[in-house]
Amino acid sequence: MRHLLAVAAGLVVLAASACSAPTPPRSATSPSPTPTGPAVLPAPTGDRMVGTTILYVNDTSRPDPWNLDVKTRELKVTLWYPTEQKDGERAPYMTPKESELFLKGSKVAGVPSDTLSKTRTNAIKDAEPAGEKLPLVVLSPGFTKPLSSLTSLAEDLASRGYVVAGIDHTYESYVTTLSDGRVAECIACDSDTDAGFGPRVVQGRAADVSFVLDQLPSKWDGADRIDRSRIAMVGQSIGGAGAMAAMVKDPRVRAGIDIDGSTYTRIPKSGFSRPFMFIGSEEHVPGGSDSSWDRDWKLLTGWKRWIAVTHTDHQAFTDIPLFGPSLGIKPVYGFLPAKRSAEIARTYVAAFLDQHLKARPQTLLDKPSTQYPEVKLCPEHCGRS
Repeated sequence: MRHLLAVAAGLVVLAASACSAPTPPRSATSPSPTPTGPAVLPAPTGDRMVGTTILYVNDTSRPDPWNLDVKTRELKVTLWYPTEQKDGERAPYMTPKESELFLKGSKVAGVPSDTLSKTRTNAIKDAEPAGEKLPLVVLSPGFTKPLSSLTSLAEDLASRGYVVAGIDHTYESYVTTLSDGRVAECIACDSDTDAGFGPRVVQGRAADVSFVLDQLPSKWDGADRIDRSRIAMVGQSIGGAGAMAAMVKDPRVRAGIDIDGSTYTRIPKSGFSRPFMFIGSEEHVPGGSDSSWDRDWKLLTGWKRWIAVTHTDHQAFTDIPLFGPSLGIKPVYGFLPAKRSAEIARTYVAAFLDQHLKARPQTLLDKPSTQYPEVKLCPEHCGRS
């Protein structure tokens, strides 16, 4: 996916590579000259305060798959977790430089380059983690997107009693700031039309995930708070495809969610029995423009759900629609409001994780909900609206 477009009355991503379900293009316009000011991420819905910190890990056993001049694979890992601490500095959403490069790569102009760095988050920087053992959720963003594009989901999960380890997959995003302050830009973007690009990305992400799971005990002082028998992975777009790949590769990942990402991993014909959920736009309904979910659904032999959310597009489950007002862009008529799509994503992701990592059955996942009429359970109850 290569272009973040300010579109007629809204913010839409045109998926121009094999890494994501395609979004139909709409006529593009420049942002309005009157943005409303910094974006504010929705408040977490759990009962815990949220802390966050950043780690850097360096895999010396393999070269970087994109930068041929780098002999090791360095990754930035952002952790969110419950904390008892109530006061402290709010963590930045992005640095001014990260905001500049992300907006430039996304083809957004007409607003100050540091706009996204002013986004208000809810997590306290470097807060002390709470003391109890908690499940771990690995988070992986879409292609070209920094991990920060999933911050509101990560903060919400932490407030509900999860440790979240989000991975910036170096050179696959418009911007990743590394441990020494170097800024890694999107080298992989030069290859995203190559044959076999999707499988190459997801296998690399699976390797990244396994390495991060290996490193957390020695790299984070709060790692003793992680219950390593309860690990799940959630990813958006190519990150969702990476969740499937990581589960096939690494048995430590007990459950997974693919948020609107075409899949590329070959599942054994004998089937795959660990819990898995697809959630996405109507592009992924049975018979829709992406057939990979149809293919893989038949091979999922354990607990599984396939959820389509009407009136959404590929970025609806990320923070990106929330930026519309700060970029001076009006909502898209007929699409779910940004806060509503964020609410749906948070609610259904948390329900899945509560059921499979905390053994708390969730009736929300078993039948259509009058509270969320936009949500369709596939294949029985879904179709194009």
